[in-house]
Amino acid sequence: MSKIELDDPETLQNEIRDWEQREVKSFLGKQKERKDQFYTSGGFPVKRTYTVLDVKDTPVEDVGLPGRFPFTRGPYPTMYRSRHWTMRQIAGFGTGEDTNKRFKYLIAQGQTGLSVDFDMPTLMGYDSDHPMSEGEVGREGVAVDTIADMEALFDGIDLEKISVSMTINPSAWILLAMYVVLAEKRGFDLNKLSGTIQADILKEYMAQKEYIFPIDPSVRIVRDCITWCARNMKRYNPINISGYHISEAGSSPLHEVAFTLCNLITYVEEVTKTGLAVDEFAPRLAFFFVCQNDFFEEIAKFRAARRAYAKIMRDRFGARNPESMRLRFHCQTAAASLTRPQYKINIIRTAFEALSAVLGGAQSLHTNGMDEAFAIPTEEAMKIALRTQQIIAEETNVANVVDPLGGSYFLESLTDDYEKKIFEIIDEVDKLGGTIKLIKESWFQKHIADYAYDTAIKKQTGEKPVIGVNKYVEPEEKVDVEIHPHDETTAERQINRLRRVRKERDNAKVSALLDQLVRVAKDESANIMPLTIELVRAGASMGEIVEKLKKLWGTYRENPVF
Repeated sequence: MSKIELDDPETLQNEIRDWEQREVKSFLGKQKERKDQFYTSGGFPVKRTYTVLDVKDTPVEDVGLPGRFPFTRGPYPTMYRSRHWTMRQIAGFGTGEDTNKRFKYLIAQGQTGLSVDFDMPTLMGYDSDHPMSEGEVGREGVAVDTIADMEALFDGIDLEKISVSMTINPSAWILLAMYVVLAEKRGFDLNKLSGTIQADILKEYMAQKEYIFPIDPSVRIVRDCITWCARNMKRYNPINISGYHISEAGSSPLHEVAFTLCNLITYVEEVTKTGLAVDEFAPRLAFFFVCQNDFFEEIAKFRAARRAYAKIMRDRFGARNPESMRLRFHCQTAAASLTRPQYKINIIRTAFEALSAVLGGAQSLHTNGMDEAFAIPTEEAMKIALRTQQIIAEETNVANVVDPLGGSYFLESLTDDYEKKIFEIIDEVDKLGGTIKLIKESWFQKHIADYAYDTAIKKQTGEKPVIGVNKYVEPEEKVDVEIHPHDETTAERQINRLRRVRKERDNAKVSALLDQLVRVAKDESANIMPLTIELVRAGASMGEIVEKLKKLWGTYRENPVF
């Protein structure tokens, strides 16, 4: 590989030494620097300034060009010059009808993609009338029990013209089945549908802790979603491999991307075991990362993730199609960075995080509402968050040049540092026995917990400033914030619809299909998706499907880290 060439590196090195002895030393004699050593939020040391010497060992090919391997500078050659990123504000509360109104409001405000947040019972596979669901129905997301709820959720929305992301994991395959049945009922072509289910179950065991079944059958379900979609939904992303929740659980930015790529490797290995070639499914793999508030570090993180992914897919899995090596990701600004004190300044935090996501080459973006530290965001908060993206897209001109920070000595050096550390972690995981083994041993969980604890201590001591919380505090502040109301009739309305579906369906048929589901689940080589689709079409509820499989597979209990 060719390196970035220097005509006379020794002369430049001498000039730097002279600068340090003259200008720097003289200035430090008058005014010291704020710290003896500077670091990124993720712990990478940061020099005073960077020169071409810092990238002299970087292969020119590793920087490359947008839309060309290793895709450091972006997955597409023209990026936002052709089309802005998808502006995808997440929404979900109450019943399908309630969230449908929010969807239509956001679309009217210029949103270009939909993202669905589900309530806790739906996420965990409980029907709304289950005792575990009491007090939670529709409270922090939309409640979905049956296909009737999906019909209400997407009423009047053309699913061939707008992409839909569904943030759900242990029960994701059932939501995918509902989406398929809904599309078929409305006469849509499955190969024209775009969007994703999250379905990244491994990061649940690592970080978010929303799981139902043991690891092995859960990964099998992910495998089945990927293989089924590869053959039946050519534009649909059957998984959104997520670093976001790893970060929100407290991990470092490095661990966010490295652990996510460890999960990727496990999924690809499982799918290829079925005989499906990597180039048949890899082009539709998608990712989801957070954008924290260390501006340049986040941009370097995204660029390094693209480069590392490209090399993994080509060198480890033998991909030949460039689309299999092209990492595409959704980004969300950091919920963990939002504060209740002086909550309006969350708008500024979110704006800078969104800008770094754009400069890092995100394909879609959610910007958090200023009031999300209190509750589900109000319409006004979501409009301001959406307008933040629109200002970046339409007023700043940052979208007019692809990877405008590419070539920055600092950014390229930090990108190199990230890539090196990512592969060191992947190598360590391989040597220790692989991702699933280490999840069971709580290896990932311990790394996340340790960094989260360290961050908490730094905030407590003030080493990590948080404006309004440990710096520039307003002790007498009176918080005046509009809170999104919870409709107390939600559970009753939702349960009434569930009972109506159960009454009107062919219960004997549903019972027979549930028994057949168990037989399919026992055959590890079979795909669980076709029968799940039939169950959903027959009116089976999510809870009924999950409870049937719990009797076969059981549930997962974590070995906690202390």
